[in-house]
Amino acid sequence: MSDFHFASVQEAVADELGDELAIVQGDTRLTHRQFDDRSARFATALEAVGVSAGAKVSLYLYNSPEYLVAHWGAFKHGCCPINVNYRYLDEELAYLVDNSDSEVLVFHTSLGDRVARVGGQLANVKAFVAVDDGGEVVDGSLDFDEFVASHDPQPRHAHDPTDSYMLYTGGTTGMPKGVMYEHEGFIDRLYQPFRAAGTPGVPDGMSAVATFARFVRTHAPIVSVPCCPLMHGTGMWVGAMPALITGGTVVMLTERSFDAAELLALVEREQVTRLAIVGDAFARPILRAIEAAGPALPDVGSVKAMISSGAMWSAETKAGLLETFPDTRLIDALGSTEGGSYGVVEAGKAAASETAAGTTAKFALGPNAIVVTESGEPLASASGQTGLLASATAARGYYKDPDKTARTFTEIDGTWYVITGDWATQEADGSITLHGRGSNCINTGGEKVYPEEVEEAVKTHGGVDDCYVIGIEDERFGQRVVAVVGASELPPTEDDLRAHLRGHLAGYKIPKQFVVVEAVQRAPNGKADYPWARELIEGRLNHPA
Repeated sequence: MSDFHFASVQEAVADELGDELAIVQGDTRLTHRQFDDRSARFATALEAVGVSAGAKVSLYLYNSPEYLVAHWGAFKHGCCPINVNYRYLDEELAYLVDNSDSEVLVFHTSLGDRVARVGGQLANVKAFVAVDDGGEVVDGSLDFDEFVASHDPQPRHAHDPTDSYMLYTGGTTGMPKGVMYEHEGFIDRLYQPFRAAGTPGVPDGMSAVATFARFVRTHAPIVSVPCCPLMHGTGMWVGAMPALITGGTVVMLTERSFDAAELLALVEREQVTRLAIVGDAFARPILRAIEAAGPALPDVGSVKAMISSGAMWSAETKAGLLETFPDTRLIDALGSTEGGSYGVVEAGKAAASETAAGTTAKFALGPNAIVVTESGEPLASASGQTGLLASATAARGYYKDPDKTARTFTEIDGTWYVITGDWATQEADGSITLHGRGSNCINTGGEKVYPEEVEEAVKTHGGVDDCYVIGIEDERFGQRVVAVVGASELPPTEDDLRAHLRGHLAGYKIPKQFVVVEAVQRAPNGKADYPWARELIEGRLNHPA
């Protein structure tokens, strides 16, 4: 294995490209040298409050420079940063901080009321560190700026490449679980896309990091906007980490709800080269903002890549974006928090491959991915059979959950794979068609219906903004298909929707009922909120207006 460690990589980049911008948000602009300095001071501050190497540091924060400083400061002290969803309320917050064994909780003061209510339950936490964004001061908390500024930078020291790094899953099925990695294997995976693109000098160890960062910064600098939250894998792994390990710049939006108009202006101002999004939940607002801007549209020609992961990105939306971003690579990546890199599809003039670009949910199978039977036997390529997606992964399993680790991770032909339950068909042309998570599959009259397929068909209707499809218990069919449809303008009728779907889906897949609302609710990272949809549907069906 390599000798990579996030702290070591940061230090090498800072030494090589210290005066280049690392972080931008609003009026805040930090160079790589300043970023390294503040992170090192945070590391010393952790030591001062009695936190030892190997401890966990929870980040209950919105996107901000402080998020990245604390994240890398934890790395420098040999600690593991823990992502905490800022939408979590008391019970969820207390669960995750406790489950992760965190000894520090860093939070924005606007979230402080929740911290104050659960603080007494968190006996393991040695320090509550508050980032002031106008909220009330929590008794006993330490001010982030003082916490950092009052300590000298931690002296450089050797870092263990087997240190733990974790990312907690979104918890769409049960409570969130921490997916465990080691620094060396995870960072090596971050460099893999550069190898696949044929970029010269990609590091296989620390000795080449600085030279490679200099090359990328000189020839193809990454100026990246994580449009989604940094506490989400796409925001951190696609939006932030690739930029920071190559001497690039992370540019953050100032609005806490995604504002596509702000994004377009930011692209022009900062000459952004990369956008990290989560499917149509971000892509559609960008299209609407482009339309609203008309002739006043900012210059967005600097964008070389728009990368999505974590949710469906429809072919229709991609086609609309290419009218404004004709020279941009639209990269639709199919992956998971557990490290699975299952497939990718690209569109645009600069795309490495146009394979399946015009079809929603159709991907070129990744080099480390296979499709297997339920018993774990690999299916033949282009077999036309449907099975479970599996991918080689650097993840070691779930934190403090050996049972779920045993159910999700397995060894196939001597390689460690993750199988998260996503079903796909091996197509005759070698590509795969994603059907969705088996746990969401609807069994209606003995027929299997995958919600994602129906949702994408519904969204091809011109009046539909977004859609959820779920199965509701039915005495005759076992389950019946029901859809929640978001339509902000001129909502379609049920008859309109059924007529539209007859040209797209088999009859048994067409929803038996539709609930039309002005907007569907999604998590801040753009992922589906199926519990909300189920509660809404059951409420409407049990208590019709």
